[in-house]
Amino acid sequence: MKKLFRKLDFYLVSFFKKISIPLARLAIFVVFFWFGYLKIIGVSAANPVVSNLLEATLPFITFDQFIIFFGIYEILIGFLFIVPKLLRLAIFLLIPHMVMTILPLFLLRELAWQSFGIPTLEGQYIIKNIVIIALAFSLAASLHPRRVKS
Repeated sequence: MKKLFRKLDFYLVSFFKKISIPLARLAIFVVFFWFGYLKIIGVSAANPVVSNLLEATLPFITFDQFIIFFGIYEILIGFLFIVPKLLRLAIFLLIPHMVMTILPLFLLRELAWQSFGIPTLEGQYIIKNIVIIALAFSLAASLHPRRVKS
């Protein structure tokens, strides 16, 4: 019985190692494409948060202009994560996106927090980005470092 469990463990771990990177890429693609698309067509649940943050940080840009750009930016990030050779660029573009999406936790506290340590639904939506960041770190760890020319 012990031998059967070891064999099963070996095959399962091997299978998960084989699919983990493509699955991670696909997961990030789905989230970014879907959320970006919802912003472009004007039905994203995040639009009020984006609008409030835009007003607090870049009041000279109209929401209608920004939300289209932001949606396209998210879709682009999603597509870049699908293409293995573009992973570095995807992560590079993900960094400012994550910084921007985390800002409401600090700049729009009344929108993100019910009280200390208790996030609103919007706050929870933002905090879940920790998972995206961790997944992107895992994908980055799968890269081979580029050689530095002397």
